[in-house]
Amino acid sequence: MKTVVSGVRPTGNLHLGNYFGALHNFVKMQDDYKCYFFIADLHSLTTHPNPADLKSNVHNILANYLAAGIVPEKSVIYAQSDLPETTELYLYLNMLASLGELSRCTSFKDKARENPANINAGLLTYPTLMAADILIHKADFVPVGKDQLQHLEMTRTFANRFNAMYNVKYFNEPQAFNFGEKPLKVPGLDGKSKMGKSEGEMNAIYLSDTDEAIRKKIMRAVTDSGPTALGQEKPEVIENIFSLVRIISGEETYNFYNGKYNNMEIRYGDMKKQLAEDTVRFVTPFREKIISLLADKKYLDDVLAEGAAQAHDSAKKTVAEVRGIIGF
Repeated sequence: MKTVVSGVRPTGNLHLGNYFGALHNFVKMQDDYKCYFFIADLHSLTTHPNPADLKSNVHNILANYLAAGIVPEKSVIYAQSDLPETTELYLYLNMLASLGELSRCTSFKDKARENPANINAGLLTYPTLMAADILIHKADFVPVGKDQLQHLEMTRTFANRFNAMYNVKYFNEPQAFNFGEKPLKVPGLDGKSKMGKSEGEMNAIYLSDTDEAIRKKIMRAVTDSGPTALGQEKPEVIENIFSLVRIISGEETYNFYNGKYNNMEIRYGDMKKQLAEDTVRFVTPFREKIISLLADKKYLDDVLAEGAAQAHDSAKKTVAEVRGIIGF
């Protein structure tokens, strides 16, 4: 059976970009693949969370993922910090990574520019830790969004470099898994960027958002003054909101408002009201399940403990073999 690995940082709640970008794929593949899902609490240390926040954030993200359809009886779910083998493999991979290629990584440059007072070594070596997360289970596939494709490419580079240095065919070249489709990039509500936490709270719709919050965010989504010619090409800011309509409301609703736009009859307020109500209907079951799960901390801890035990079996084997290949 092929192996799939996916993970997320425990920073707040999951948003629709997370769900449609990779998570819905992960949910679908649980019956056909050996799936490992980890909560990347080690990665989060690059931003120095306090201990109380770190623990609660792990529980929160776990509740979000369980509510979204990850099933502990089908998938291995664990906290990254519960698997010390990952940090050992991370060390070995760091020995294969050059300063130049790490510093050229797009995410590193973006984060360094956004927060120049906190350019730490963990941030620089983020790609090697991500590679360790993937290679520790010798993954065949990784569900990733478009913004993570560079990290996956670097993982393949490190895997091949290890194989070449020690003259072995040990690590696979993990591939992006998107069910034959292009990685889906969910636009944000600001009209110019992808949906994400770093772009601001009003830019993303979270699976835990209240009905009121969803309506407020969508009605404030950026648009323009409307088309000035029949059938004109949509500017990016409008293409983004139409993309959300297609994703959430469906093709029929998209075609309806697309026709209105092409005929210069579009009323953005009407379209956003429709999108808001469709989003409320979509998010409500997730939110209710998240609230229920967070009320049972013991269950969440039990899920993490069982997942860590299963992940350890896979990781222990990989690290033992890697140590032997290196010569320890």
